[in-house]
Amino acid sequence: MARLNDEVAALFLEYADLLLLTGGDAFRARSYEKAARAIGGYPEDLAELDPGGVQAIPGVGKSTAAKIAEYVATGHVAKLDALRGKVPPGVREIMAIPGVGPKTAAQLHRELGIGTVDQLREAAEKDELAGLPGIGPKTAENIRHGIDQLRRSAGRVLTGTALELAEEVVAVLSAVPGCRRCGYAGSLRRMRETIGDVDVLATAEDSGPLTEALTGLAGVTEVIASGRTKTSVRARQGLQIDLRVVPDEDWGAALVYFTGSKAHNIALRARAVKAGLKLSEYGLFEVEGGRKLASASEEEVYAALGLDWVPPTLREDRGEIDAALGGRLPALVQESDLRGDLHLHTDLTDGLAPLEEMLAAAAARGLTYVAVTDHAPNLSMQRMTDAKMLAQRERVRELDRHYGGMRVLHGTELNIDRDGGVDWPPEFLAGFDLCVASIHSHFTADRATQTRRLVRACENPYVHVVGHPSTRLLGRRQPIDADWEEVYRACARTGTVLEVNASPERLDLADSRILAAARHGVLFAIDTDAHAVPHLANLRYGVATAQRGWLTAEQVVNTWSLTRLKRHLKDSTRGLLGG
Repeated sequence: MARLNDEVAALFLEYADLLLLTGGDAFRARSYEKAARAIGGYPEDLAELDPGGVQAIPGVGKSTAAKIAEYVATGHVAKLDALRGKVPPGVREIMAIPGVGPKTAAQLHRELGIGTVDQLREAAEKDELAGLPGIGPKTAENIRHGIDQLRRSAGRVLTGTALELAEEVVAVLSAVPGCRRCGYAGSLRRMRETIGDVDVLATAEDSGPLTEALTGLAGVTEVIASGRTKTSVRARQGLQIDLRVVPDEDWGAALVYFTGSKAHNIALRARAVKAGLKLSEYGLFEVEGGRKLASASEEEVYAALGLDWVPPTLREDRGEIDAALGGRLPALVQESDLRGDLHLHTDLTDGLAPLEEMLAAAAARGLTYVAVTDHAPNLSMQRMTDAKMLAQRERVRELDRHYGGMRVLHGTELNIDRDGGVDWPPEFLAGFDLCVASIHSHFTADRATQTRRLVRACENPYVHVVGHPSTRLLGRRQPIDADWEEVYRACARTGTVLEVNASPERLDLADSRILAAARHGVLFAIDTDAHAVPHLANLRYGVATAQRGWLTAEQVVNTWSLTRLKRHLKDSTRGLLGG
């Protein structure tokens, strides 16, 4: 059920980590990390490539290609297995703690004999970490928070992983003879940022063929339970899939019930009780007499309760019931509303595809404008220079309108330093069509420092968009600590746009912060931050996150025409320059 590319990418990331843990060459480790990113982001399936095609992937040489061939043939990589044997499994688990890398994990094992997360938690609580070189009180506190975060996220996966699996399962079950309807429900339908299990709903007179199809899927590793109305299996990714088969006439009520959230359903049931009704997965009934009033469709169920239909992404009991009662639900932004993408990378820095390939792919997705925003020089690992950036600008100008008339803006992703400054002097920044500015360092700085650096970036006349504002990586890095209300006020005052980064690993800003920022009148951009062609498809996740934040198309600047967008960028710059 997982693409071979993803499996191999995960193997090489593990290989790189183990190399570092065992004192291996850092350059070799980085080369495997780069190969992993290239393989994971490669548009073609590894399973379909011959040896020459595998070596055509950027960063994949003979040695790496040989390991891929070995894995395809045997299911193992001997050198990886050997490294695994040198490192206790618990130490590798410690590396999964946000903020703990291979170097720290190795140091903890070497100096204190710590080989499990529980041992690390005990050592942290006893303040035994602070005496180690490079681990001060702040680092020790971050490790404790990281352990808590790891525990909270245990058994959960990113939305993108769950959605890919769910769509495959739904496609297979929908093709089974006798299946009338099939779809996924639960937190995935609500597009939560991480998913604990996948709920699939289907209707059929006979559930047997559906159960057989689900349990027979190639990626299923365990059948947990199997019955007439419910079957549960575990897939290779560790995700549990729960299939429920209901009568076709009860599809709507079941979909409402199994979509949730629990709090939303409680609010719906409370409304039903007040009206002398009973709501369940089987329908909406009169308490007196038991007559069924609605069950066939969600719209019918909501209407019978006197409510407008509530989009799944809003079903979190955050005011949507009252809004549905009063006809005040927002017209949520849709992926079809987006005209452009204001944040993407090429192989000039850390992207995996040349400029021309990224632009052709963006045009093929129907975008009418994009901004190319490769990294600026202060992110030193990217080795950007003024000359490289100016050469790219010249090429961008040549390619403007070349792909079906798509407009191409030349931008950059600037680095917000500890004091809020950015790369390049004003006279150089003025040459860009658009500048995204992001935090890439000093993630553990204190609240006042983080607030000051974000506000100062917003006050820079040439910063138009703040990229992945909280810097979080789901399950791996916590958001920075800042006075977000002050940041939102600064954005509203300066016209600076906040990004909703659509990468499933980020989804940043989070929906709760979008809601808070929108109350200040802040504008947003839903961007992919694409580093490879497949990443351009991630807009769907950014749109879902924006919907969970109740955003309309009008609040998202890349739904605007390019003329209107350019006018906003120009006005915000001029306003800060006092012109």
